[in-house]
Amino acid sequence: MNARRHPATPVRPSAVLTVLALVLLTLGAPLTGGAAAAEGPTAKVSKAEAGTGGTVTVTGAHWRPRALLTLLICGQNMIGGTNACANGDGRAVTVGEDGTFTKKLPVSEPPKPCPCVIHIATVTGKAAAADVAFKVAGHPVAPLPKERTGGERLSVLSARLDGSSGVLTWFGAPPRRKLVVTVGNLGSTPARDPVFEVGSSHGVFAPSWEEQRWRGTIQPGKKAQVKLDVELSAGAHGDYLVSLRYGHKLLVEQPWAVGRPWGVTLFWVLLCVVVSATLFRIGMAVVDKVRPRTARTAPPPP
Repeated sequence: MNARRHPATPVRPSAVLTVLALVLLTLGAPLTGGAAAAEGPTAKVSKAEAGTGGTVTVTGAHWRPRALLTLLICGQNMIGGTNACANGDGRAVTVGEDGTFTKKLPVSEPPKPCPCVIHIATVTGKAAAADVAFKVAGHPVAPLPKERTGGERLSVLSARLDGSSGVLTWFGAPPRRKLVVTVGNLGSTPARDPVFEVGSSHGVFAPSWEEQRWRGTIQPGKKAQVKLDVELSAGAHGDYLVSLRYGHKLLVEQPWAVGRPWGVTLFWVLLCVVVSATLFRIGMAVVDKVRPRTARTAPPPP
């Protein structure tokens, strides 16, 4: 008795879709986590406006775990530092293990007029901060003051070039370094977000300048470490001079000896050898093809 052969059961489309969904979820999970980890500290308030005597709830995410934070209501978008904040009514909070926090903050009038912000900043450890726009009901509003320029006088206390060349630089990639300078403010006004000019020159040529803004404030009589990127053209080698100036005043010059990209030379040598060998083989094949053939004679009988 012959057994009946049943045809193979076709795969259902729903099962295929389910498997694909599980695969996509598995692959997307680490990507989502990495994107969340790459975000900087964030904060938000329960309401955008409140009057004096009330409270608002401030929540944050993506902060450093166990970090101590301060919460302040500041006027003039805090362009004058904490002098524009209601320091006496500020609050402190410790970030949880998951990088989040929740804290109630009493609403008080800052010493400066609005536009106002709620400023959240770390107290110890690596510096991190975030500002959230907030309106104090009944508090006066005034245009932001114009920044005073010309009173700051910056000078460089120390300078160095950080970084090293990689494998790609050996094959002609643009050399990159980071110019690290310690800048002191000898003037009478703070330098806010100063714009430096970084230039690089080779031999007798004049330097080509590039503007770079450093985010931060250098108070009078204080110093800060400034890091600026320096990049040369592809294939550059020899003795270079990195210059830094502020307000058309030269602050420092740092020499930079750039090694020759020997990988490019090696590439051209190998290319010449390969091309020469290929041309030789092609020529020998052509000669062997066009060479006349001679009839082979039979050896004489013994």
